Amino acid sequence: MAKNSKQSSKKIATLASEVLKDNSSSKIAKELAGSVLSQTGTTKQTGAELETKASKVLHSDKYSQETKTLAGSVLSQANKERS
Repeated sequence: MAKNSKQSSKKIATLASEVLKDNSSSKIAKELAGSVLSQTGTTKQTGAELETKASKVLHSDKYSQETKTLAGSVLSQANKERS
């Protein structure tokens, strides 16, 4: 299996932390933020289920730019064989 060695940047990790602390953040934003933080400083890869959710976020007009930024980060850390 091809490994993806990309890691969350400090800027994206900070955004993810802020989203998790914000009670008004959506469930999907918090899920994406949790994934971003779990991939900070590691070579963990995004799972297939979350890849699908992140893709749907990016293709929808109903999500904020902040949520789409998190989704993009999650997808950038996807398994290269599934991408």
